[in-house]
Amino acid sequence: MEPRTRTALVEDLMERFPHVPREAVIKEDLLRGGMAFDESALSGGADGTGGDVKPKSYFIFSFDHRTLPELGQAALNRPPEEIVLTGGQYDLRRTVVSVRVNPDSPYIVKGGEDGSLGLYLDGVRISDVGLPPMPEYYKHKLSNGKSVMEVAPTIQWGYLIYLTVFRVCQYFGAKEECQYCDINHNWRQHKAAGRPYTGVKPSDEILEALQIIDQYDTAKASTAYTLTGGSITSKVGGKDEADFYGSYAKAIEEMFPNRWIGKVVAQALPKDDVQRFHDYGIKIYHPNFEVWDKNLFELYCPGKERYVGREEWHKRILDSTEVFGARNVIPNFVAGVEMAAPHGFTTVDQAIASTEEGLNFFMSHGVVPRFTTWCPEPTTPLGKANPQGAPLEYHIRLLETYAATLEKHGLTSPPGYGPAGPGNAVFSVSSFMDSLPAAEATPVE
Repeated sequence: MEPRTRTALVEDLMERFPHVPREAVIKEDLLRGGMAFDESALSGGADGTGGDVKPKSYFIFSFDHRTLPELGQAALNRPPEEIVLTGGQYDLRRTVVSVRVNPDSPYIVKGGEDGSLGLYLDGVRISDVGLPPMPEYYKHKLSNGKSVMEVAPTIQWGYLIYLTVFRVCQYFGAKEECQYCDINHNWRQHKAAGRPYTGVKPSDEILEALQIIDQYDTAKASTAYTLTGGSITSKVGGKDEADFYGSYAKAIEEMFPNRWIGKVVAQALPKDDVQRFHDYGIKIYHPNFEVWDKNLFELYCPGKERYVGREEWHKRILDSTEVFGARNVIPNFVAGVEMAAPHGFTTVDQAIASTEEGLNFFMSHGVVPRFTTWCPEPTTPLGKANPQGAPLEYHIRLLETYAATLEKHGLTSPPGYGPAGPGNAVFSVSSFMDSLPAAEATPVE
């Protein structure tokens, strides 16, 4: 029987898994269940141009537990992109957490009597909250009037420039869309709200935005960029997936040679296509495998199963190591959908065993996956059916299993994610970097 309050659940898991950083327990709970915001903690207008706090950019998915019309003030007055937790009753080391809004969350960000922001759980202040400052480059517009935040937002406390250059996915409709993914809905809801949300971002706009970032990011906090967007099953602008995304990399690397670590998130493509990514200047390839279990992959990723198939997908991931080197192939999976009804595992033991099998498969080939903590967005089939997401215990045990499997295979944290270790990590959409031993950032080979 689960403890009656969220506080009791969190503290029970901290006690049972003392070798998992306590920061990660809080962070995973915030990522899987969201956080609410008092009006005092919101960052400015819906366009994100007001205030001195860096606003949430909705860089690819909504990562919210409600649709924009249901978010109230958090839609009219944007929440921050991320928050940073420190101190409090658990003496938290600096922890960067991606903001996922849930008005019904037991976690609330609000100002205290002295005006300083804190994170409150079940009504008790459990940590101090820091907000990301509005970066200087967000204050400057492109020549056509578009904001840098719309064209080239940064996340992970400024470490990563996130270039979603294709805002929709050609896996479309119930028979093709991944059942946990709201990329297409997110595009629709922003258009419906009258927000700027470009479907295909022109290359010249990307380059102009990067020029502004490069000019004003004098501390060189931005270290990497990710090129991504929806899957392309036919063509966009006459280009297949490798050439479409690769053409942006080519343009960026020609104008800014080696200024940033270039990464691309795309489908698991044939080796010749992957070679084109490499030739265009990409350093790290993310062919995401989404979920390990065969049955769940087929049911929850129907488009990928239909167009490529799970076995071929995995073969292509391993083939791509011949192009990029195993260290620089980093497939993502969506942690938690293993336990999503109606077809997911019904016990944490079963789900962890399945995921561990996948981790062993890839790590035995020198490939280190990473993961995003599943946010059950309400417009997706799995989000509707599982509004609470996966149990917190699953996420904590996954961190334990991930670290142990990495150590078993003699591997270290993947490159392109900044430093590892509690108090050091900046990766904001899961705690896997917070839960690994502190070390210098792994160089790209």
